[in-house]
Amino acid sequence: MLKDRTKLVIWPEYLDAVKTRSEGRIISKKTSVKSPLLREIEKAAKELGMNPVIEADKSYPKSWWETTGRVLVDRKAPKSVTVKQIAGKILEKRGEK
Repeated sequence: MLKDRTKLVIWPEYLDAVKTRSEGRIISKKTSVKSPLLREIEKAAKELGMNPVIEADKSYPKSWWETTGRVLVDRKAPKSVTVKQIAGKILEKRGEK
C-alpha cells in the first residue's frame, strides 16, 4: 500500500484504449492510448515534470495475475487530469495527434 500522499499511482490500465471502464480505464476512449508501455508513461511524466518512479513488479488489483507494473508521479492535479496529460503526451510522441 502506498503511504506517500504526495504521489499518484498511474497504472497502464488507466490510459489503455483497449480496456473498458470496468477493466480500469479512467479516461475517455478518444483521449486514451492503445496499449501504453511503462517506459512511455515514464517519459511522458518526466517531460511534464512529474518525477516518475517505475515499479515494474506490481500487478493491477483487478487483474492481479498479470504483472503490468505502475508508475508513481508527483501529485500536481487530480488523477483524471494527470492521466489525460500523460495520455496526450504519449499520443503526441507517437504522432497520433
